[in-house]
Amino acid sequence: MGYLGRPTQEKIVFALAAALCIGFALFLPGFLTANNLLNLVRSVSILGVLGVAMALVVIGRGIDLSLVATMAISVGLTMQLLATGLPLAEAVAIGILFSLLVGAVNGFLIAYVEIPAIFATLAMGTLIYGFGKYFLFQLDVLYLPDAHRYLLWLGQGYVLGVPVPIIVFAAVCLLAHLFLTFTRPGWYLRAVGDNLAAARIAGVPARPIIVTQYMISSLIGFVAGMVTAASVASMNTRIANSTYVYDVILVVVLGGIGLSGGRGSVRNVIVGTLLIGVLLNGMTIMDVQYTLQNVIKSVILLSAIVIDTFLNPRDEQTAQQGDI
Repeated sequence: MGYLGRPTQEKIVFALAAALCIGFALFLPGFLTANNLLNLVRSVSILGVLGVAMALVVIGRGIDLSLVATMAISVGLTMQLLATGLPLAEAVAIGILFSLLVGAVNGFLIAYVEIPAIFATLAMGTLIYGFGKYFLFQLDVLYLPDAHRYLLWLGQGYVLGVPVPIIVFAAVCLLAHLFLTFTRPGWYLRAVGDNLAAARIAGVPARPIIVTQYMISSLIGFVAGMVTAASVASMNTRIANSTYVYDVILVVVLGGIGLSGGRGSVRNVIVGTLLIGVLLNGMTIMDVQYTLQNVIKSVILLSAIVIDTFLNPRDEQTAQQGDI
C-alpha cells in the first residue's frame, strides 16, 4: 500500500503538519502565500540541517548535546580569523578542523572510554564554549568582516527564486540519504545503532564507526553555522548556552527517528522540520509570546519521547550503553 499503509509516527506527524497548514490557511490571512511558505521553510532550514546531523548520531544509537556549541565556537573562530586578515580558505579550513577534532574527541570518549553519550557530549559542549571564550576570543558576537561581505549570499541569496539556505538544507539531506543508503560506513552506522553486539560479531568496526558519526555530525554543524553567520553577518556564540539543541532533538524525535537507534531516515527529519516550521510560523503570525512558544515546543518534545518509548522500546543493550 506504499506510503499510505500502516500508520507510523512519521505519517501521523506529516498528516498533522498538513492539517495545521489547512487550519492556518483558513484562519490566518497571508499564510498560504508563496512568499510566506518560502520564508517558513527558510526559517527552519538551519534547524533542519542540524536535525540531519543529530539524526545520523541518533540512528547510530547516540546523542550529541555539544552540536550547537561546536557550531557556534568553530564558526566564531572562523569569523575571528577572517577579522585578523587570514584568507577565507585557511580560516574555513581551520574552523572545519576544529569541528572535526571536537567530533573525534566525542567519538573517542564514547567508543573507547565508554562514557555514555549524553554525559560525554554534555560535558564537551560546556568545555568547548569555555575554551572558545577564554582562549580564542572574548566577544560574545563575532562579525563578518566587510572584506568578506560576499559570503552573505550563502545566507541571504537566492537561486532561481529559492533562498540559498533551503538549497543547503536540501543538499545536506541528499548527501546524508546517499551516505546512509549507498555507502558501507552508512550501513555500518545503522547496524551499530540497531545492535552493537551483533554488529561486532559480524565484523563491523564499531568503534571507528562511532567516532566517524560524531565527526560527520560536527562537520554538518559547521556548515549550518556558516549559513547562520551569513544570514545575519555575525555569529552569536551565546547560542551555545541556549535551548536550541533541544529544538534539534525535537525535530529528530518528532519526525519518528527512534532514540533506541538503528531506525529512521533523512525523510523523518524533513517531516519533523516541516511540522515545527508550520507551527512556529503560525504562532508567530498569531503573535504568541516567545515563552509560551517554548512551553508548547517542550510539551511536544515530551509527548514525542513518550510516543517513541512505546514505538521503539528500550532493550537491555540500550540500557547497558547508557544512551538516551
